[in-house]
Amino acid sequence: MIEIIEKKQLLIDLSKLTDGEKLEMKKLGILSDYNEINTYKYPEVHEDRPPIEKLVVHAPHVINEAYNYQKPSSFSRALRLDFGGHKVLLISGTASVNEEGKAEHIGDFKAQLWRTYVNITNLLSAEGMSWHDVVRTTNYLRDIERDYAEFNKIRTSFYTWMKLDPLPASTGIQARLCWETLLVEIEVYAICKSN
Repeated sequence: MIEIIEKKQLLIDLSKLTDGEKLEMKKLGILSDYNEINTYKYPEVHEDRPPIEKLVVHAPHVINEAYNYQKPSSFSRALRLDFGGHKVLLISGTASVNEEGKAEHIGDFKAQLWRTYVNITNLLSAEGMSWHDVVRTTNYLRDIERDYAEFNKIRTSFYTWMKLDPLPASTGIQARLCWETLLVEIEVYAICKSN
């Protein structure tokens, strides 16, 4: 039997759902036939095969958690996964956000990029890792035509200073970022041997 939970636990307004939303939410098991929220039932598959352990990574001295934003956002800054002697760090898109959850260096692309590197460096460090463990970055620029030359100059200088060899695999994408004030955001994947 599926239990019904209180509506206030979700951020959506059930009275404003479209017919399409109701249909798809019922397929997911979120809504009952009476348009009430069902309690989530953990999949039976995980009784025989538990999901991999995921550990949340924090660096609160330089960047706050997304759920502490004025308008909370639902993601972890980074997750660490352990795979038989290796750990993998998945760092969410990270930007020039400070420990209070506010954008730093509004309008200054170069300073925002450097602050983004500070934030990522500290997230790596929180797990005993460094840029030498980074295998891939995905780089989102609000205006790639205007800012890519400066982005590449700073990135190349930063990587050269650290003597990274080989360089991480990388993709550059022009994208609207989650806040109008942000000009660059970077995702990072890092892998190293566990101690």
